[in-house]
Amino acid sequence: MPNPKAYSELNNPTNNPPHDIDSDDDDLDLQELDPFSESNSYSIRGRTSKEELRNYQERHGLFPLRNLPAGSSERYADQFRSFSKGSHYEEHGGSSHGVEDGQESQRVSQGELEFGDEAPLLQSGNTTERRRNKHERGSFDAAGLASRLRLPSFMSNPPRLTSSNSQDEPNSGQSNDASAEARTIAVGRSQTTRFPPNIVSNAKYTPWSFLPRTLYNEFKFFFNMYFLLVALSQVIPVLRIGYLSTYIVPLVFVLSITLGKEAIDDVARRRRDAESNSEGYTILDFKSRPSSLYRDAKEGLQQGTDASARLLGADGANSSRPLHYPIINVPEKIVRSRDLKVGDVLKIQKDQRVPADIIILKSVTVESKIADGIPETQEEQEAAKGVVDLLPESSNTSDQATSSESSGADDGKGDTFIRTDQLDGETDWKLRLASPLTQALAISEFPRLQIIAGKPDKNVNEFIGNVQLEPITGTPSPDHPMRSLQPTETKKSAPLTIDNTAWANTVLASSSTTYAVVIYTGTQTRSALSTSASRSKTGLLEFEINNLTKILCALTFALSIILVALEQVQSTKKEKEKWYVEIMVYLILFSTIIPISLRVNLDMGKSVYSWFIERDPGIPDTVVRTSTIPEELGRVEYLLTDKTGTLTQNEMELKKIHIGTVSYANDAMDEVTSYVRQAFSTDSNQPKLLITPSTSSSTAAAAGSTTRTRREIGSRVRDVVLALALCHNVTPTTEDENGQKIVSYQASSPDEIAIVRWTENVGLRLVHRDRQSMALQSTDDGHVAVRVRILDIFPFTSEGKRMGIIVQFFQDDDAASANQENGEIWFYQKGADTVMSTIVAANDWLDEETANMAREGLRTLVVGRKKLSPQQYAEFSSSYKEASLALTGRDDGMARVVRDHLERDLELLGVTGVEDRLQRDVKPSLELLRNAGVKIWMLTGDKVETARCVAISAKLVARGQYIHTIAKLNRKDLAQDSLDFIRSKTDACLLIDGDSLSLMLYYFRDDFISLTVRLPAVIACRCSPTQKADLANLIREYTRKRICCIGDGGNDVSMIQAADVGVGIVGKEGRQASLAADFSITQFCHLTKLLVWHGRNSYKRSAKLAQFVMHRGLIISVCQTFYSIASHFEPNALFLNWLLVGYATVYTMAPVFSLVLDKDVDESLANLYPELYKELKTGRSLSYKTFFIWVAISIYQGGMIQGLSQILVAVEGPQMVAVSFTALILNELIMVAFEITTWHPLMIASLVGTGALYFGSIPFLGDYFDLAYVASLAFVWRVLAISAVALIPPYVVKLTRRTLKPPSYRKVRGL
Repeated sequence: MPNPKAYSELNNPTNNPPHDIDSDDDDLDLQELDPFSESNSYSIRGRTSKEELRNYQERHGLFPLRNLPAGSSERYADQFRSFSKGSHYEEHGGSSHGVEDGQESQRVSQGELEFGDEAPLLQSGNTTERRRNKHERGSFDAAGLASRLRLPSFMSNPPRLTSSNSQDEPNSGQSNDASAEARTIAVGRSQTTRFPPNIVSNAKYTPWSFLPRTLYNEFKFFFNMYFLLVALSQVIPVLRIGYLSTYIVPLVFVLSITLGKEAIDDVARRRRDAESNSEGYTILDFKSRPSSLYRDAKEGLQQGTDASARLLGADGANSSRPLHYPIINVPEKIVRSRDLKVGDVLKIQKDQRVPADIIILKSVTVESKIADGIPETQEEQEAAKGVVDLLPESSNTSDQATSSESSGADDGKGDTFIRTDQLDGETDWKLRLASPLTQALAISEFPRLQIIAGKPDKNVNEFIGNVQLEPITGTPSPDHPMRSLQPTETKKSAPLTIDNTAWANTVLASSSTTYAVVIYTGTQTRSALSTSASRSKTGLLEFEINNLTKILCALTFALSIILVALEQVQSTKKEKEKWYVEIMVYLILFSTIIPISLRVNLDMGKSVYSWFIERDPGIPDTVVRTSTIPEELGRVEYLLTDKTGTLTQNEMELKKIHIGTVSYANDAMDEVTSYVRQAFSTDSNQPKLLITPSTSSSTAAAAGSTTRTRREIGSRVRDVVLALALCHNVTPTTEDENGQKIVSYQASSPDEIAIVRWTENVGLRLVHRDRQSMALQSTDDGHVAVRVRILDIFPFTSEGKRMGIIVQFFQDDDAASANQENGEIWFYQKGADTVMSTIVAANDWLDEETANMAREGLRTLVVGRKKLSPQQYAEFSSSYKEASLALTGRDDGMARVVRDHLERDLELLGVTGVEDRLQRDVKPSLELLRNAGVKIWMLTGDKVETARCVAISAKLVARGQYIHTIAKLNRKDLAQDSLDFIRSKTDACLLIDGDSLSLMLYYFRDDFISLTVRLPAVIACRCSPTQKADLANLIREYTRKRICCIGDGGNDVSMIQAADVGVGIVGKEGRQASLAADFSITQFCHLTKLLVWHGRNSYKRSAKLAQFVMHRGLIISVCQTFYSIASHFEPNALFLNWLLVGYATVYTMAPVFSLVLDKDVDESLANLYPELYKELKTGRSLSYKTFFIWVAISIYQGGMIQGLSQILVAVEGPQMVAVSFTALILNELIMVAFEITTWHPLMIASLVGTGALYFGSIPFLGDYFDLAYVASLAFVWRVLAISAVALIPPYVVKLTRRTLKPPSYRKVRGL
């Protein structure tokens, strides 16, 4: 019979994909890998019998390799090949003895001879007395480290056997790279190597890079460079026109505004980073332990306290139980996250974020703290202080250590769960384990540990390292003040894998206290390496305006050349300026064509839009972190969204259950509760008997008060509830909250937790679970109704898509009863309908019901069972054990045994439907965005089946839409076939996993992107953070469209930063995405308002504002042109000094800027007609067509104003300047009024106020105007006549166009 301990979460398939074993590796003797093999070298308190060893295994939950479930032996074989015999794993308290140094230098292990030394993280060489002395002093010896580390094979050239396969070492190159960058970490002590600080930074600039980068970002735009050259030209006397400040001050003002906004945004990012970096964490302070903790404890023993007895043994000093290590109460202190250093030992509690990459050393539950030797009360702490002096001087130190370590391992398994959805997007909890070597070690002994780890890497699914326990020196020191302990010569070591790690931004999910050492900090953490560098984002509108200014500059240059040419022809002056000088002067005169105030208006407008967004009550707590791109929200064509925490809440709930003849959901669950209460509850006057499937059925048959049909339904309901309560990997834990005991559940899958919670709600609670047994309690009367022994468990794998368990039911609570060995044996299994349909017995309803649930977006699980006789189970057990010992094809053989003996004609019990709760209003939000023409891609690190269900339930996929799935592609021809199919069905939704995506992008990059961007929806599963960012970049580069990425986790940061618009949701477990994003929101549904309403307004307003500012600059340049022509092509300025500056500022700026308050539709219409958003993506609001229309208007109005002024007044003089300038101001104010769609009180105030300001300032313009003429009636009628000629024709044309071809906003408004 397989060992029950084959059920072990060490074997979590989610974290550890199966490895293929080459034929070269199969030659390795299994005995070499089995820590319990008789041939293996071990020592537990000297010579230990085989029976004692087995008992020790039972106490510690340890197991030999041959008893591992499918795939485990291969995995551990890979781990052991990474280490030589010098670091063989030894099950002595879960530790591993290293081979003594003298022996190590004189022999070569068989593993080395067969495979060569390809493991860089190993110990070897002689340990000298000098090095020992250095370790006693707590110092770090780099040379000693080098001697204890083996060099890679290409450097050390170890002897090896000639083999035909010797050149095909699968991972040799990788090992060599890791060796070159290996780091040794002294746990709880100072490090000799400098490591980066543990600082999170989302800032774009440093104090040194701010000015260079911001100035480059500004002057890379043509019009900024143009004005810089114009301003610098005024230093040259021959080119100077007016005051130098006229050109310098506006440029400096514009740059100050822009740089100031960037500085404010970056300072805000730094403040938010400072909040994250200031989060407090508890570390163990080994350096400041007071020596008074090690005082004589005889006084404590003489007091006869229970605490002393507990610490020394059940019977005090004379107990037969081995003496424990002295328990030291290590001081703790709270430090900021930024102050954490490599080597610090963290104390992490449930729901606490992991601040850096760590190695788990020890995990302690509340129940096991005393067993682990952690004093809780003051009485225990006082007794602990005296234990050290009571240890016999002659006792063997190694034995004492063993006793102490084993005490900790008796109750603490060292396992803990973490949530990684902020790192890789996966919703399943991950099991993490402390190395048995460190789990069994007293906390005060952590400074004896050294961690050898590889170079920093962004691969979150791989890690190779080694932990070493330094021998006790026997000499008192600040770190090891144990005077009675004699020195030990043996150094212990054990391998470290991904199972022993927790990366930064993961969250501890277990209700245990976890002690861990920091190995990577800051920029070297996995999450930081997977995150792309923050970049400065520039909106598409900026580039469009930049292109338009280039056209204006070309027009200006052409006009200057024409005027100079005409001047050269007609001028009769003998002394002329050089022609190129005159061209430069004209360029400076016409520089207002490209108005420098354009950037000021646009930047100030963006600040206004950001202010509107942050103070919108409809989207509370929204934060604009990048205020330079709000108009980009109105141009989004592709939305790339995360799933977990973004579309879903990652909270599972069982919504529906079908048992073949009837379905239960919502209020009907009360009927299920009544059936369960009837089956598992007993009267108070009856004996409390345990329930088995047979007794449950007989109880149902005995209930004669109900009809036969109802009895049958009740029996089926009870059977499926019992199956769901037993077939899982869930462990109940008890927590104290406000003085109350709260039971919570831990498992690697939230689906299983949801099912177990449902069984509790309907009346059957899981109250106990360990590796051997399980107990279920009736919630109605509180007695244990079901108790089973776990015989075998078959964990869920992504390939098998099912999990099973074999249990034997207890018939009474007497554990010693002879009836326990004769209990009923049942095999329960649940899994996906695609695999379970061929395992369960023939039926006519399974396919239909699973399809119905899938259409509702529920995650379906089919449940079945099979009763096994003792003979059947014995046959299976024997075959399964034999298959588990095979050296070749072990996984396939074990799966075949399960398939042949168990997975045949299971009784179909029912189908469950579990819902992953969606965020609020996700369905209508996605539908609105889809109607707005936004193509939605869902990128997630979760499983294919999970993503499919969420896509359906969220209506990302339309009802009845075909979903084409591409998964596990490993051949180029198959990828080509999939592309051909997509090409022929462009209305389908594509579902692709990460491996297939990598294959597609490697072989068919352009074809894949060109096809998928045309699909209505794409779902990418098992995506790494880098793949998410790569997809965002690929879509943007190929389509040249605006990309919006939204996520809530640290794994989404790279994607968010790669997008044109990054939106972060404030998640439950962290704010990494929110801090790195351009816009931070609290709910996914807020995105629709952000895009459809604020995005629309920001883009429409910026487009109108930019064109009007260019019109304002162009019209005054046209006036200058007409004046130059009338002045015989002389490059003389029409408006000088204040008139030129005042025109662009106080006389027109407020009315023009008030356009940022305009809106063409209200919010309700924008949401009612999301199709209005589609036209924004075409860029019609600011296009070459609209630009040249405004150019034509400017030429007409400028020509009429200046031409008529010169005709009606004079060619030059203050009277003409007064008429021309006044008509120009009136023209701009009235044109602003013509452009307004929806009036705002501030618009009226700005128009009236600016007009009053201008006419009020005329008396102060005597240097430019003829004030006496201005006060005459002749001035008034000329100004009015010129203004009417300039304004009426363009307005008539505009009304005609609006009537013949009304814009969309007028149609929906009914205008």
